[in-house]
Amino acid sequence: MGRKRADSPSNIKFQQPDRSGPKEKTLLELAEERGLFAQAQKKQEENDKLKAKIKKIPIKPVSEDDNEPLSPGAERFLDTTLYTMSLTMLHFTLDVLVQNQYSADRIVWPKVWMRAFQALFVFGFLIYTLHAHSSNPTILPGLPARFQNHLRQVIFLVMGVCSGCYLIHITNTYGYLAVMKQAPPVGCLWVWSVIELQLPWAVLSLAVAGTYLKVRGYDIK
Repeated sequence: MGRKRADSPSNIKFQQPDRSGPKEKTLLELAEERGLFAQAQKKQEENDKLKAKIKKIPIKPVSEDDNEPLSPGAERFLDTTLYTMSLTMLHFTLDVLVQNQYSADRIVWPKVWMRAFQALFVFGFLIYTLHAHSSNPTILPGLPARFQNHLRQVIFLVMGVCSGCYLIHITNTYGYLAVMKQAPPVGCLWVWSVIELQLPWAVLSLAVAGTYLKVRGYDIK
């Protein structure tokens, strides 16, 4: 049999709600006592002043003049440095490879570094003088400007043909001491001249070296 409920609806007394207001302090009163509204108002005034100052600061528009290009002299110096360091590293690599190829007892590293240091200055002078650049358009004073680039191409063509053929010659006829001494700088000159040449002239330079190799009956060692 189910239990009888202790509080039945008939036992609940009806009464009106208390409309006399809160008996304790409200959150608004507590906030006012602690000065929270004054602090918020003060913080808002500080933010408004800061925004007003920021609006008064002039903002300089970014223009293309701010990114000024390098001067022709600076670009020439950077180009010379890049080419010189690249050829010097190539010289160092070829020097080590040649000594290993010809079975040197041991590599004398101080001498290798000394030869690379000497090559650094030689390549730097040649590149600064002969490398084509807008600040150095004249390679031969007195020659008309329209022939300056043609003269530069002729110089590199002759350099490429001579250095390529000579490198093939010494590696096939000279002793290992001569090859170890001459092959690295001559090889660097050959590579640099081909890089400086326009594509048709570079192909012609390599074709002449290949023809020389075949005519003389040499092989690539």
